[in-house]
Amino acid sequence: MTTKAHSHSASAIAQRLQTAEQLCTQRGSRLTPLRRLVLETLLRHPGSLKAYELLDALRTAQPGAAPPTVYRALDFLTAQGLIHRLDAINAWSACTDAGGEPHDLLIVCTRCGNVAELSDPALSRRLADCVAKAGFALDGHETELRAVCTRCQKD
Repeated sequence: MTTKAHSHSASAIAQRLQTAEQLCTQRGSRLTPLRRLVLETLLRHPGSLKAYELLDALRTAQPGAAPPTVYRALDFLTAQGLIHRLDAINAWSACTDAGGEPHDLLIVCTRCGNVAELSDPALSRRLADCVAKAGFALDGHETELRAVCTRCQKD
């Protein structure tokens, strides 16, 4: 099992933005200035942000930012695999390995919004088998697990 961690250094963020630009270009899409700003904001933030927290953060750089445009940017970035929609806490986080090694498990702290990306193909196959035995099929390549991170367990 492998775990991916977020790096918030300026050089790491610049590299991830460049990777995002390249991926969008390869896919025939465009990382517009607003989409880039949304992605950069998520990359700079440890953990995750809810839509209105993101909107507040964006308004310092783009005062006219409105919910519909932010939601469209979030939808685009999610579809491109650059961010994750976290249903457990109704928030978004930047993908730590867009364009890199795939991951299949997202561990989401339901208290602080911290996210860990894990890759455990054997566990994912076992989960898919259990789901199939119940008469269902997984609807996506990632499974989101609700948890409480070590820091929040101490509080």
